[in-house]
Amino acid sequence: MMTKEEWERRLAEVNVNKQDLNRLIMNYLVIEGYKDAAEKFSEESRIPPTIDLASIEDRMNIRNAVQAGDIEDAIERVNDLDPEILDMNPRLYFHLQQQKLIEFIRNGRIGDAIAFAQEELAPRGEENPEFLEELERTMALLAFEDTAKSPVGDLLEHAQRQKTASELNAAILTAQCQEKDPKLPSVLRMLVWAQNQLDDRLVYPRIVNLSTAQLEDVPMSVPT
Repeated sequence: MMTKEEWERRLAEVNVNKQDLNRLIMNYLVIEGYKDAAEKFSEESRIPPTIDLASIEDRMNIRNAVQAGDIEDAIERVNDLDPEILDMNPRLYFHLQQQKLIEFIRNGRIGDAIAFAQEELAPRGEENPEFLEELERTMALLAFEDTAKSPVGDLLEHAQRQKTASELNAAILTAQCQEKDPKLPSVLRMLVWAQNQLDDRLVYPRIVNLSTAQLEDVPMSVPT
C-alpha cells in the first residue's frame, strides 16, 4: 500500500516540461474556441497560438448558431468562410439539414417540417441508406404527442445540437489544416487507463475527480 504522502512525493519528483504543459493548454483553448482565454493565456505563458485567433471567432459564431438552433445562419456563415466545407462533406451537410428539421419539429412547425423533409432530405435518403435511417428516426418525432418522452426524444436534447456543432467545428478545423481534436482529453483518457491498470497491482491514492485532480485518501488497513 502506498500512502498519500509517499505518492505525492513521487509525483513531485517527476520532471514535466512546463512549456509542454502550456502548449497542451493552448491546443485545447484554440480547438475548443476559447478565443479570449487563448489570448490571455498566450500573453501570460508567452506561447504563441497555432492559428490566427481571429479565425476562432468566426468558427465560434458558427458553432454558437448551431447550438442556438439557428441552422440557416450557421450554413450561411460556413459558406462565407469556405463554401467547399459543405460541398465536400455531404454527410455533414445532411446532419445540418437534419438538425434544421429537428428545429422545425421542436418549434411546432409541422407543415414546414414535412415539406422540408420531402423536398430536401428525402432525395438524399434515397441515395444513402444511412441518411434514410436517420431521416426516418427524426420523422418518428411526429408520431408522439409528447415528443420529449418518445423513444427518439434524445434528438430534442441539447446534446444533439452539441453533436452537430462539434462535427461542423471539426470540419472547419480540418479545412484550415488544423487538428480537429484537442490533445488534453486524450491525455486524461490515458490517465484513467493507467490508473485502471495500476489498480490490479497496488493500493494507492487515485484521482477520482479529473476536474480537481484531488487524490483520494488511501483506506487504512484493518488488522486481522
